[in-house]
Amino acid sequence: MKKFLPWIIVALVVFGIYSWGKNFNNTAVEYEADAKTAWSNVESAYQRRADLIPNLVSTVKGYAAHEKETLEGVIKARSEATKTTIDAGDLTPEKMAQFQQAQQGLSGALSKLLVTVERYPELKADKGFLELQSQLEGTENRINVTRDRFNEKVNIYDKFTSKFPGKLLAGLFGFEEMARYKSAPGSENAPKVEF
Repeated sequence: MKKFLPWIIVALVVFGIYSWGKNFNNTAVEYEADAKTAWSNVESAYQRRADLIPNLVSTVKGYAAHEKETLEGVIKARSEATKTTIDAGDLTPEKMAQFQQAQQGLSGALSKLLVTVERYPELKADKGFLELQSQLEGTENRINVTRDRFNEKVNIYDKFTSKFPGKLLAGLFGFEEMARYKSAPGSENAPKVEF
């Protein structure tokens, strides 16, 4: 029996290392998948906003046809925003910034459109427009919630793959830090309002 004791110890150590590596890998895969799903939810929320815009533009066009430049700006910004997508498996900081920039362009165009609407009291009273505006506001809130949830999932994944000794295995298994959704540059400053 003494003759087999070293082999038993070696087998137990090898099995322990295997189990530790397997558990780390499976947990990291699970956390990464959760973060990717959360990113898909972010994109879905932005897509909902993009889907509301044609109806909003059509409604405004009926009342404010001579606001052609503003309407075209919204349509162009929507086109740019919807063609900028990221594969959930390739969430690099550069691609996240590109995605954010396209979405900010659309947000700016929508803000300009909604300011333009202020000049048309009959449009502001239109039931269809009010419904679309309410849906758009709700969608903007959903976008914010999904971005926060995405960042929470990425945080869990990044902490798990960055702590020692897991960091050693993360590099071995190819798990890399994921990019978070960050606020737009300058968004920390309150907008200037003049009357």
